[in-house]
Amino acid sequence: MGKNLKQLTNRIYYLPHNSETDRPILSAICGVHQTLIVDAGNSDKHAKLFLKELNKYQITNYHSVVLTHWHWDHSFGTNEMNILTIAHENTKIHLEKIMEYDWSDEALDSRVEKGLENPFCSEMIKKEFGVDRNITITLPNITFKEKFEIDLGGIRCIVKHVGGDHSDDSSLIFVEEEKVIFLGDCLYPSIYTQQPQYTIDNVRRLLENIEMFDAEIYVLSHESPLSKENFIGYIQLLKLICDLTEKHQRNHLSLVNELATRLNRKLSQLEEEIVYCFINGLSVD
Repeated sequence: MGKNLKQLTNRIYYLPHNSETDRPILSAICGVHQTLIVDAGNSDKHAKLFLKELNKYQITNYHSVVLTHWHWDHSFGTNEMNILTIAHENTKIHLEKIMEYDWSDEALDSRVEKGLENPFCSEMIKKEFGVDRNITITLPNITFKEKFEIDLGGIRCIVKHVGGDHSDDSSLIFVEEEKVIFLGDCLYPSIYTQQPQYTIDNVRRLLENIEMFDAEIYVLSHESPLSKENFIGYIQLLKLICDLTEKHQRNHLSLVNELATRLNRKLSQLEEEIVYCFINGLSVD
């Protein structure tokens, strides 16, 4: 998984995700004049692999790399990319906070104990970087507040801040000419809370923001790209669980029962997990 470049559309290439060390999808949007990279990768090695793959296809002349959000697996390859970096203003603030961090096992374990680091992320950082951990955090050169547009020649990319539970700085990238939308991790639950959670208001606002764009392919960073039909199924499920959580509140059993009745089948493990995240998020609303 995640070792060779794939072509998504006529003008978009991507390196698939790799769950072994939590590497997200990295993508290249190729205009007539320039190429935009989506996310910098989770390490120098990840970024290097991607650039090497792009090189095989003679994809060069980089405009910049856009970070979908600040989390380590999307930003720790920025230094190796060594090109102009664009991100939401909150992405820069988050990265500034972790710039002074020590990344030794002891420091990571201590942050996990204090609730400052996610246990899964800590484990994956150790796995990706090995014992000799040389981590350089590089701040974005350009930040934006709400929206940023990039013309690559024959292709226009709209970068828009959407937030959400996973990370308040999450931004999506929409490529109108290719009808592709890059969602980063914005649709996933929070990971820096005691329990993973979704909040009804955040999810509804996020879905409204995503539905404004007319896409045919939806790219979430840690899974294979989704067709419109599959994606619509996914967001209808999220909307339904929003409504049922509002109705049943903390009554887990009646929420699960009504959802199973509506779906006319037993819930999948993913659906069970989503319900659990929504119930966790109730204390926040």
